[in-house]
Amino acid sequence: MKQVVFEKPNYITEKGLEKLQIELVHLSTVRRQEIAQYLQETISGDVEDPEFLFAQEEQAFVEGRILELEKLLSNVKIIEPGNRGDQVEIGSTVIIKENDNEIETYTIVGSAEADPSIGLIFDESPIGKALIGSKAGDEKDIRTPSGPVRITILAVQ
Repeated sequence: MKQVVFEKPNYITEKGLEKLQIELVHLSTVRRQEIAQYLQETISGDVEDPEFLFAQEEQAFVEGRILELEKLLSNVKIIEPGNRGDQVEIGSTVIIKENDNEIETYTIVGSAEADPSIGLIFDESPIGKALIGSKAGDEKDIRTPSGPVRITILAVQ
């Protein structure tokens, strides 16, 4: 009997989906063509030429990213905007106080668009996992790669 494997959906906002689709189109059309042209120009019979080797590496990177994007986009679940109630879930924006002083605002997203530097955190990151299912007023002690963090959830939007 063949075993069916269900992959977890790739949660993403409409904006994040559009960004990834644009990247895929750019890589599979413009960037592929640029690299192919560069390879044609740099091939001089010397496959050890550093410029040719760099172009081959770039080509491999681009092809890998295209495959990654195609796989990711094949199992997308859009995070719908709107009122999420009082419990944190994917798509919620959460205002927290870290270690009794620093106030941060995070939006819980899927891995495809996570970017902690702009407040988008992965639902399966240590903080993301701790926040899912929580409510305003909850306090959590979280182990993160940079050390333990105590958070208080101030608001869920």
